[in-house]
Amino acid sequence: MRTRFTELFGVEHPVVQGGMQWVGRAPLVAAVANAGGLGFITALTQPTPEDLRAEIRRARELTDSPFGVNLTILPTITPPPYHEYRQVIIDEGVPFVETAGANPVDHLPHFHDAGIKVIHKCTSVRHGLKAQALGVDALSIDGFECAGHPGEDDVPGLILIPAAADAIEIPFIASGGFGDGRGLAAALALGAEGINMGTRFMATVESGIHQNVKDRLVAASERDTDLIFRQLRNTARVASNAISREVVEKLNAGAKFEDVRDLVAGKRGAVVYETGDLDHGIWSAGLVQALITDIPTCAELIGRIVRDAEEIITGRLAGIVRAA
Repeated sequence: MRTRFTELFGVEHPVVQGGMQWVGRAPLVAAVANAGGLGFITALTQPTPEDLRAEIRRARELTDSPFGVNLTILPTITPPPYHEYRQVIIDEGVPFVETAGANPVDHLPHFHDAGIKVIHKCTSVRHGLKAQALGVDALSIDGFECAGHPGEDDVPGLILIPAAADAIEIPFIASGGFGDGRGLAAALALGAEGINMGTRFMATVESGIHQNVKDRLVAASERDTDLIFRQLRNTARVASNAISREVVEKLNAGAKFEDVRDLVAGKRGAVVYETGDLDHGIWSAGLVQALITDIPTCAELIGRIVRDAEEIITGRLAGIVRAA
């Protein structure tokens, strides 16, 4: 499959593994790259900029194909040294960056001066238009189905993707709810140039998270997520567990963020991935878990997605048109 996205980023398949905190590490990213997709190391999973440098070099030992780094910019009381992480990305010659969270305007000139292409993740058309005006090279448009932060507009991909296609000129990929060939074919039909997957890549052989988490993703349905922080207008979609339900209950009862801060600490979520204790903390999962039925290698997954999408486009859909 050739799209504007594959041409711009020089990858074989229009399938992207986006940044995932505690998950986007070198072995997974390299496996995606070796399978012809585009993978992203998650910068802030690494404790320091020098740790990120080591992770980039580790990925290069595992693949000769291009990969990128995700830099998520979030407003916090004690922000990480973003400029130091950025400089490591530049110094190491990483060709692609995925930005997310806040406006990337402070980082964009530095990346572009170094010849780095930037994909910015957005949850609305208006934010996509703003990022396009800033000069990003491509967009990842995140529908309400996604894991993590879906924004506050609650617009699902079936509406958001074609709305973006009508308004945005630069290439964009569709995110949120994608996990198989049907999704890729649908995204292309709706106007996207490819798909971005997070939750689906968690349930792969090369994903470095505990087997209990992978098994839970296979067993879960589309109803097994919770939306936390709705009352704070900082909505996040996470796997439903004892902690997420307690957070929702407390916030519904009028609690403030300070009252649930310890429950939602990121380090507790990291322990889930490390130990497989599914109720230890908050961890992200999207609605696409309902479509996850196995734990393949990244090569098997990407190959299957592309083959199935091609069959849908050239087979079943073409047959419908001929029959008409």
